Amino acid sequence: MKKIALLLLVGFGITALANQATAQSKMQDWAELKEFHKVMSQTFHPSEEGNLEPIKTRIGEMVEKAKTLQASKFPTDFDNEKVKKAVAQLVTDSEKLQTAIKGGASDKKITKSLSGLHDVFHQIVGLCSATEEHDHDHKEGDGHSH
Repeated sequence: MKKIALLLLVGFGITALANQATAQSKMQDWAELKEFHKVMSQTFHPSEEGNLEPIKTRIGEMVEKAKTLQASKFPTDFDNEKVKKAVAQLVTDSEKLQTAIKGGASDKKITKSLSGLHDVFHQIVGLCSATEEHDHDHKEGDGHSH
C-alpha cells in the first residue's frame, strides 16, 4: 500500500512539474510578461537579501513594464477576467510602490510592498498555468520558478 501511495505522489509530482514547465514555456511566448518578470526577478531576489538598491533605482522601469503588460495583447489562453484583474493589480501596486519610494518609505515598507507585488506576479503565473491545464486536462494547478 505504501508503494502505491508513493507512486501516486511521485506521479503527481511529475505531472505538476510537467504542467509548470508547459505554463512556463507558454509564459515565454507572452513577451510583455517575460519582460516584467525580468525586472521583478532582478529586483525582488536582491531584496530578499536586504539589497533594496535595485528596486529603488528600477521602480520606474517596473511601472512601465506593468503598464506595457496591461496594454499588450493577451494570449488567447490567458485572455480572461482573472488574469486581467491580476495584471491591473500589478500596475496599481507598482505605482503605489513608486510613490512610496519617492516619498522616502522605510526599507521595511518597500520590502513588504515588493513582496506583495511578487505574490501578485505569481498569481498571474498560477492563473496562466491553471487556464492552460484546464484547456488541456480539465484540471487546475499552479507553479512557477525564477
